[in-house]
Amino acid sequence: MNEKIIERLEKLLNRRDFLKGSSLASLALVMGSGKVLAQADNPAAALDVDNPVNIGLIGCGVQGREILDNLILLKNARVKAICEHYPAWLRRAGRIVPDASQYSDYRDLLKDKDVEAVIIATPTHQHRDIALATIKANKHVYLEAPIAHTIEDSRAICRAAKANPQVYFQAGLQLRSEPQRWFLVDFIRSGALGNAVAARSQWHRKTSMRRVSPNGARETELNWRIQKNNSAGLVSELGIHQIDNATWFLNKRPVAVTGFGGLFEWRDGRDIEDTFKAVFEFENGRTYDFSGTIANSFDGSYDMYYGTDCAIMFRDDKSWMFKETDAPLLGWEVYARKDVFYKETGIYLAANATKLTTQDQSATSDANAETPLYFALEAFLTNAYLQKAAITDFIDAFGEADPDSLREYLGEMVQNQMPAAGPDEGHEATATVLLANKAIQEGKRVEIKPEDLTV
Repeated sequence: MNEKIIERLEKLLNRRDFLKGSSLASLALVMGSGKVLAQADNPAAALDVDNPVNIGLIGCGVQGREILDNLILLKNARVKAICEHYPAWLRRAGRIVPDASQYSDYRDLLKDKDVEAVIIATPTHQHRDIALATIKANKHVYLEAPIAHTIEDSRAICRAAKANPQVYFQAGLQLRSEPQRWFLVDFIRSGALGNAVAARSQWHRKTSMRRVSPNGARETELNWRIQKNNSAGLVSELGIHQIDNATWFLNKRPVAVTGFGGLFEWRDGRDIEDTFKAVFEFENGRTYDFSGTIANSFDGSYDMYYGTDCAIMFRDDKSWMFKETDAPLLGWEVYARKDVFYKETGIYLAANATKLTTQDQSATSDANAETPLYFALEAFLTNAYLQKAAITDFIDAFGEADPDSLREYLGEMVQNQMPAAGPDEGHEATATVLLANKAIQEGKRVEIKPEDLTV
């Protein structure tokens, strides 16, 4: 392998000791080089701040501005351009990144040669045209989840991304990049649950989701989430991250989903339910339930995984294990921090739980200061730069080449150096929630076929 690539990767993949003592310390092997690039205890690595990625943001609504708030915390990000057709939102976003060029048409932003990578944070039903144009422009893409509001549009986007080796594509499934989740995925898959029995999640928050505007046309545009013709359904908009996390952790694809739902609180002309439940079935007979409502806030948002040896809870970016009395002793848990929940005692799961030697010692951190969105954006910046660097080195060494040759070359590189969801994961998660939405809308059981989940 080109020594220039090795040197660049070794420079980029520095030791950032975020999860000290993690049992999942990760090493990235640069294939063919015989060299191992240490990433300390975090499966992620930070970019050299002298090599920022030039970002363009399309969509400056609430989510877009939250993305900007996180990007300005990342030293390897340089926001060069923002785009929004609604002037008030463009001005508001401009105050966050005053040096960025401003566009009202995304096609003009895509013509900006300074923009290397694009983050798309528009309404879901607008994703297809923008994403396809961005891929065609050979700019790296971060696309908010769900990928699209139809399976056909999602597949079209992801196929285009896979067909263009010059583009790094990342679906905005934030939990796929969150360090604590990566610590726990192997913990769960290792059999710590015992015999897996079931899983369930919920997202409960009382909010109308309706936005008001003195302009009727603008109000209709703002409220796309609660309109059937544009929305991917509340199960998609509210549940895709947790549902994707469950299928990832369980390492299973659902084979069917049964849905229930109704409009019980917000009778204001909308045609999307405000309360729903989706029950996913797996081949082994296990089930995963997702409950969502915007009519009640009790008990908030959390995830539960049940096994014959223990149950594991995720809540507020933290996690606990509740052991059965007849479960085998793992050895380390007697030293870990304990928290009481009603009549149960939960063993706090942290990356360095095995390193704690006395009950008085606490875990490294109760919660990450950074959000899952922060880690997802960090992964996007890093992976986009690594791919750009590899392509530059390929051209320096071999000149221009056909896509197949470039794809073969990139296949020898560590493209997803930081954990993230690519087009396959993005489409699978999107198709899963869209079929769940179909089940909820029709109040019936819907089969999920392997070809539905495949790009």
